[in-house]
Amino acid sequence: MPGLSKRFESMIREIDIIIVNYNSTDYLLKCIDSIFENKEDLKLNLFVVDNYSKDRPERILETYPVIHYIAHGQNIGFSKAVNKALKICKAQWVFLINPDTIVRKYFFSTILSYLNDCPEVGILGPKILNPDLSVQGSARAFPNAFTALFGRTSILSKVFPGNRVTLKNIITLQQNHDEVLKVDWVSGGCMVVNQSAIRSVGLLDEQFFMYWEDADWCRRMREKNFEVIYFPKASIIHIGGQSSNSNFIRSRYEFHKSCYKLYFKYAPYNFFIKPVALFGLAVRFICVSFLNTRWFKIVFRRTR
Repeated sequence: MPGLSKRFESMIREIDIIIVNYNSTDYLLKCIDSIFENKEDLKLNLFVVDNYSKDRPERILETYPVIHYIAHGQNIGFSKAVNKALKICKAQWVFLINPDTIVRKYFFSTILSYLNDCPEVGILGPKILNPDLSVQGSARAFPNAFTALFGRTSILSKVFPGNRVTLKNIITLQQNHDEVLKVDWVSGGCMVVNQSAIRSVGLLDEQFFMYWEDADWCRRMREKNFEVIYFPKASIIHIGGQSSNSNFIRSRYEFHKSCYKLYFKYAPYNFFIKPVALFGLAVRFICVSFLNTRWFKIVFRRTR
C-alpha cells in the first residue's frame, strides 16, 4: 500500500489473534490461510479455541502446528471461550476474528498503522463485507425498544430497508463507508481490542452464551471513556453464521435470550416493561424459528 511501508517500520510488531471454532473447521482453515498470507512482517500469536467441534478440528494442528490450540469437552459459549484465551494473551492489541472470515490484503498493517497513535481506542471494528463485497451492518447504535422491529436482522428492515429507524440504528447504512467514525458498538465478527482497556473494563460478560456480548463490551468500554471506532479503511470478508447453521432454532433462541439479558442489564427496572419485552422477544423468536423458510435463514446468517 503506497505510503504505508515507512510508517510500518515504527509500528506495533506483535499481535494476538483469537478465533473461536464450533463446527466450522473447513472455513477456519481458509481463514488461517488468509491470516498468514497477509501478516506481512508481524509476529502473530494465534489462539484457536474449539468448543467441542465434531468436524475433526485437530486438522488445524496438522497444517499449522505453531498455533495455540485450546480444546474444550463441551460447547462453553463464545464469551467463555474468548476469555480463556484472553487470560493468556500478552500483546497490546488482540484481534477477535470469526472462523468464517477471509482477511484481505494490508488488513493488519492498515489497522495497526492507525492504532499506533490511538491509546484511547478500546475497540476497533473494521469494515465487514459479505461474500459479494456488499457492506454488512457491523457498526450500530445501541439497541433499544425499536431494534427488535427495525434492527439489522428484523423482517421490517428487509422489507423497508430505507426506513428512518433502521438507518439510525445501522451506522454503515447512513454514513460514507470510507469515513472513520466513533460509534456505539461494532460487531464481534471481527474486532480489535486494547489490552489496557480490558484491564480497566474487564473481560467479556459470560452470562452471554452467544450474541450481544459485543454490544455489552463496547458499552462498558465507552462507560470507561475508551473509544469504539468503526474503521472502514481495512476490510474482512465474513461468510456469516456457519457455526449456527447446524442448529438454526437453538441459535435463534440464544440470540433472543441474550438480547433480553442485554436490555435488562442496562434498562431501569420496571415491573410492567419486563414482561412486555419478554413477550415481544418470544413472539419474534417464534416467528423467525417456525416460519423457518430459506429466506429467514438468509436474513439471520448475516447477524454477526
